[in-house]
This record gives sequence, C-alpha cells and structure tokens, in this order.
Amino acid sequence: MASFFTAQRFKKELKEILILTLLGIANGFLLCNDCMTSPDKLMASVAICMLFWVLMYKGNIYISHLIDKKISWLDQPVKRLIIGVAGHAAFTSLAALLIIDLTGKIFNLQWRNISTTVMYSTGIAILVSLVLHSYKFLISWRQVAIEAERVKKEAAVSKYESLKNQVNPHFLFNSLNALTTLVYEDQDVAAKFIKKLSEVYRYVLESKDMELVPLATEIKFVEAYIFLQKIRYENDLDFEVLINGTQHMIIPLSVQMLVENAIKHNTISAEEPLHISIRENDGFLEVVNNLQRKNIIKEESSHTGLDNIKARFAFVSDAEVQITDHNHEFKVRLPLIKLKK
Repeated sequence: MASFFTAQRFKKELKEILILTLLGIANGFLLCNDCMTSPDKLMASVAICMLFWVLMYKGNIYISHLIDKKISWLDQPVKRLIIGVAGHAAFTSLAALLIIDLTGKIFNLQWRNISTTVMYSTGIAILVSLVLHSYKFLISWRQVAIEAERVKKEAAVSKYESLKNQVNPHFLFNSLNALTTLVYEDQDVAAKFIKKLSEVYRYVLESKDMELVPLATEIKFVEAYIFLQKIRYENDLDFEVLINGTQHMIIPLSVQMLVENAIKHNTISAEEPLHISIRENDGFLEVVNNLQRKNIIKEESSHTGLDNIKARFAFVSDAEVQITDHNHEFKVRLPLIKLKK
C-alpha cells in the first residue's frame, strides 16, 4: 500500500487532475452561452464540467484497474469486456446523479431532463470504455505473443545447445572404446591412433560452438577420422569422397556421426568389407554404405546419432534429412546450406 502512494505517482495524479480541470473549465465556457452576463451561471457551468471531467475520467480509470486485478483479459476476455462495460456504465450513472444532486444544492439549480443527462453521460462512458478495452486487449495480446515468441526462441536455443553438447561425449566415448582394443592388440598402432585422435578431437572442440562449418572443413575432418578407423580395419573398410568443391555449409560433426554409425552397426571383415561413399547430389550430401548389420539387440543401439542430426538440421534448414534403407543399402541425405554472400 505504501508503494502505491509514491511521490512520483502523486505528481502524476496531480498533473492529470490539473489537465482535466483545465479541460473542464474550457468546456464550461463553451457550453454556457449567456455566462458572460451572469457570473453565477458561469461559475455553475465551470464547476459542473470540472466535476464531470475529473470524476468521470479518474473514477472510470480506477474501476478499470480494479477489474483488471480480478479478471484477466487473456484468460476471460468476454467476461472482462462485459463486466468492464457494465461497471463503467453503473459508475457513470451514479456519478452523474451525484454531480447533479451536489451542484443542484450548491448552486440552487433546477435540473431539467435529468434522465437524459445521465443517459448521455453513460452512453459516452460506454463508447469510451469499449475503445479503451479494445486497446488494452490488443496490448495484452501483443505482450503475450511477444513473450511466447521469446520463450519459444529461448527453448529452441536451449534445445539446440543441448543437442550439440551430446556430440562430444558420444564421439569421445566411441573413440576411447576403439583405443582400448588397440592398446592390447598393437601398442605402436595405438600410439599413432592417440596422435591422430588428438588432431581429430581438436576439431571437435573447435567446432562444438559453431552452428555451421564449411563442407570442405568437415570432409577434411572425416578423412582424418577414417584414417583412425583404417588403422584398425585396414582394407576391410573402403571409403570414397565424391564432391565437386562447391561452397556449402553443413552442421559440424554430422557427416562424421553418419560414418561412425555405419562402422558401429555393420559387420566389417575381409569377407564382408564395408563400403562408405560421400557424394554431392542435387543440393544434398549423401552418405551411403552397404548394409551388413551386426546382430545387436535393439535396446543396445543408441538413437542419439540420427535423431540428433535430424533435430539439428531442423534448426538451420527447411529441407529435411532424408533416410532410405533398402536394397542392401543405407543412405542418409543431408541438406547442404549455401553460403550467404
């Protein structure tokens, strides 16, 4: 309650009352045709108009604020409109009767057509309140729309950051698993693996905060990643890149994740070599591998890879990631994003 009657608010209220009083005085002069010859009539006209301007305006403002606290425009707009109009009409009628009675006693006036005056005042109050209510509703709706858009944007950014953060531990976890096997099989090869892994993971760290990277940069990283895998699989893993060198952007680590999934979920041996091809085709980057699935229990397979890629591309491209699985071939088409000049 104490914060309601601040010095700043008091000055604002005083300023509004002063302006309304001046308007009432001017209105009193305009409505009184023979006031210049009758000071009593002039005083009565000015006083009545002042009371009407100040009491009607300030009273209806307070009525509106009071109803706003009880009924929300956004939750119950129809109820708020009906009660608002009814409240303003009732207050205006009572205020008009009060002013008529008070000024009649003070200035000894005999009011004519009291009902007409009350109805006229009430009608104006209803029209003004409808305009004000429409404006307030539009302002409230606009504020909620802006807030909803802000929350939606923040949620999208948060979700995107969460998706990006899933990549690093996923990549590192699988790399360390491969390294664990190599340590027992061949320590020299393991040392080469560690050196190349440090170069590869540098790219992971550098690109993790990027929304997009040049396609050429991503392919260079994938080739380094394949080098690590070929240390382990040698000629059992066949890899080719067919791109025309056009300037495009792509989600960082997306191609690598597809290559990693192909290696993870397919058998790789001299009898069943795995062929992975990366090529550009009609605005997409295609990552294709022959299908020779391992016998892995479904629950053991993480859905992070493909779901992550599809969700991340949805944030930066209208084109969808396309996945086909038929004729002993698994293909994923990633939308290529053109560089803006």
